[in-house]
Amino acid sequence: MKKYRIGQIVPSSNVTMETEIPAIFRSRETILPEKFTFHSSRMRMKKVTKEELEAMDAMSLKCAMELSDAHVDVMGYACLVAIMSMGRGYHCVSEVNLHQETIANGFPTPIVTSAGALINGLKVLGAKKVAIITPYMRPLTDMVVDYITHQGFEVVDSVALEIPDNLEVAAQDPMNLLEIYKRLDLTGVDVLVASACVQMPSLEAIDLLEKEIGIPVTSAAVCTTYEMMKKLGIEAKSAIGGSLLNGDY
Repeated sequence: MKKYRIGQIVPSSNVTMETEIPAIFRSRETILPEKFTFHSSRMRMKKVTKEELEAMDAMSLKCAMELSDAHVDVMGYACLVAIMSMGRGYHCVSEVNLHQETIANGFPTPIVTSAGALINGLKVLGAKKVAIITPYMRPLTDMVVDYITHQGFEVVDSVALEIPDNLEVAAQDPMNLLEIYKRLDLTGVDVLVASACVQMPSLEAIDLLEKEIGIPVTSAAVCTTYEMMKKLGIEAKSAIGGSLLNGDY
C-alpha cells in the first residue's frame, strides 16, 4: 500500500484547504488503496486585497522550500485569487518558479496551483460556458472572470459576495450556495463553479447542486485535488466532489 505526502502552500488565514482537500482524499481512501498524509506551510494574508495578495505571493517560494524539506510528493499553492490577480496566465509562471525551488533544494516536486487546476478542471469537464460564485469584492471577481475568459472560456455570469475578511470567507455556510446560485443566469452554462475560492467552503453542497441543476458543478478545491491526484499518477476519483471526481461528465 503506497502512502503519499500532500503538501499545501496556504495563506496564513486559510482554514478551508486543510479541511476540504483532506476530506476528498479521505473519501478516496474508502474506495481505493492508497493512503495520504497532509503537510502545510503558510504565507501571511488576512485581508483579500490586491496589495496583500501580491505581498503574500512573494512568500510562496520560501514555503515551497520548506515543504520540499519534508519530501512531499506533490505541492499545491492554495490561493486562486492570489495567482489570478498577478496577471493573465500567471499560474504557469508560478508553477515553474515553485518547481525550480524544489529542484534547487534537491527534491524536485510536482506543483499544482489552484488557479491552474481550475482551468484544467474546466477543460476536463468540456466546459465552454461557465458561471462562477466568489466571495471576493467585485473588482477582484472581475479579475477572476477576465483570467478565466483569457483561458478560452465564456463566463456567462458571476456572483461576488464581497467579503474582504478571509476568516469571514471561511465562516460561510456551504449550504447557502443552494440559494446563492439562483442569482446566476445559467442559460447555456456547461459548468457551475460553486466556489472560485479555496477558502470559501463548498464541498458539502457540490453533489446536491449537481442533482438540482443538472450540470457539472465544481470548485477550486475539487479541481486542485483532482490535479494533485493526476500529478501523483493515481486514479483521480473520490466518493465526494461532483462530476470531476466521479467520472459522470
